Amino acid sequence: MSRPKAPKTLRFQPAGGESKSLPVGKKQVLSIERLAHDGRGIAFLDGRTWFVSGALPGEQVQAQVLAARSKVVEAQTVAIQTSSPERITPECQWAGQCGGCTLQHISHAQQISMKQANLAEQLSREGVTPVAWAEPLVGPAFAYRRRARIALRYDVRQKHVEVGFRGLASNAIVEVKNCVILVADLQPVFAGLSALFNGFKQPQGLGEVELFSGRSNALLLRYTQALHEDDLQQLRAYCAEHQVQLWLQGKGQPQADQAGQTLSYSLTQFALDITYQPGDFVQVNAQMNEAMIAQALEWLAPQADQRVLDLFCGLGNFALPLAKYVDQVIAVEGVDSMLVRARANAAAHQLNNVQFYHSDLTQPLHDKEWAKSAFAAALLDPPREGAQVVVERLAKLKVPRILYVSCNPATLARDAALLTARGYRLQKAGILDMFAQTGHTEAMALFVKK
Repeated sequence: MSRPKAPKTLRFQPAGGESKSLPVGKKQVLSIERLAHDGRGIAFLDGRTWFVSGALPGEQVQAQVLAARSKVVEAQTVAIQTSSPERITPECQWAGQCGGCTLQHISHAQQISMKQANLAEQLSREGVTPVAWAEPLVGPAFAYRRRARIALRYDVRQKHVEVGFRGLASNAIVEVKNCVILVADLQPVFAGLSALFNGFKQPQGLGEVELFSGRSNALLLRYTQALHEDDLQQLRAYCAEHQVQLWLQGKGQPQADQAGQTLSYSLTQFALDITYQPGDFVQVNAQMNEAMIAQALEWLAPQADQRVLDLFCGLGNFALPLAKYVDQVIAVEGVDSMLVRARANAAAHQLNNVQFYHSDLTQPLHDKEWAKSAFAAALLDPPREGAQVVVERLAKLKVPRILYVSCNPATLARDAALLTARGYRLQKAGILDMFAQTGHTEAMALFVKK
């Protein structure tokens, strides 16, 4: 793997005004005072705030600079001089190098508490407090991830294919040999990839691999050059050995290697199978996804005579379960290809009471016919940017109950403030343990019109 010729240097002005350089790679001893929202340790030195991956409050660590800007420095722990009694030994030997899991040195219970506190703080900053806090919805600490993207890079000098995950704040590939957060049936598939690709005759055109677990497991290989026929046969044999479907993607869309192959996941308690394609959004934690849907329905308390709106509906993950409880579901999505599969999923289950619409939900919605009707309730599961335009429209429609699922507590808090300013009460809120061992927080909030 090639290395940069010289360390990148960023300039800053310390408190005294004298210019100093702070190169990437510089090491500094720091005393950690508290945790940031994403689980990084926070330290203060020479007028700068340091965010240090792998550090805990009360610890003294040696940290290495990853990036610096203005008065903020991002760093990672390279040595622990004084350890916190709260520190635990990570399950994964690559923890601290791989950028995937950054919280394995923190107990699962403490991770839950940290994320709940993050949600509470973000809401408080916007002047919003729920009437009641829900108990965290907790899932497995490990072996939960049913989908993973694996990086590949051919090192010409070493004539070696690097297989693994991107490093912490880096494009470098950490050659992880096994991944403890992958579901059990994907772990042996992942573990054999390095030997597989290093046995290829022409590995120069390899792009990346994506693994999927569901009713059928699958491996998608993306490539930039056509595969050598011997390599393709070797790949097919590998997939047959591990009983996974093979999908291939060159310049166009992903294609199944054999006719009739489909990707799908089950929502067992709702007797549903959701089909999808590589590239579609699918929640990576199957157990928590189903628990999340069940809690959303419990909080919304849908009735048989009601009309309910599902925004950012995707493949129908919420819309199809909802359709089994209400008179009509209006489901809206901004990605055409996902709507095609959502309609097919509804038809396959003879759920004729769901109507799907295509709309860009970041743009004003006053001219949309579906947005002019009355609804008993609305459910939305937006991306990290939140749903400012959507909640404005829902407030104007005076929808009595709004269930908001969020993967970013900061934008949830912003939108919560908007709703409470327009006559809604935050009835209930809590976190969902969708991404254990990572700094990401999933949350759910129920708003009720006063």
